[in-house]
Amino acid sequence: MKIKFKKKRLYPNLLLGLLWTAIGVFNILEDNNLRWMDYGYFVIGILYLLHFIYDFKNQYLTIESGTIRKNALYGYRKKINLNEIYLIKKNTGDYILKTENQHLNINPNLIDENSFYTLTNLLGKLNLPSHKTPFSNIG
Repeated sequence: MKIKFKKKRLYPNLLLGLLWTAIGVFNILEDNNLRWMDYGYFVIGILYLLHFIYDFKNQYLTIESGTIRKNALYGYRKKINLNEIYLIKKNTGDYILKTENQHLNINPNLIDENSFYTLTNLLGKLNLPSHKTPFSNIG
């Protein structure tokens, strides 16, 4: 199951990618004196497009086989087992899932409304005491 990004989180990368790529292509085709920046615009555009494709394909979180994984193009993909979570804490709008050895921060502002409902239902069904989860009333 995938927990999806909000569309307004995804599509700016697409628009920026198309814009930078168009500027780069225009400068490369139009200019007789090519400079490194003309290629730089094109490369920046391609990077934004690749970021959009990665985020669109993988989305924000993946829940499968009893694990939850935060997908990130840059940095490490964090993955924790759902049955090892002993505390879910809400801190300044973010949810922090804690296990003995690691934690996973989830920013609900990035999550699509339907996916957030699915996520909260799933986290609410974990066998945690009510004082260790903000989802104790869900079920």
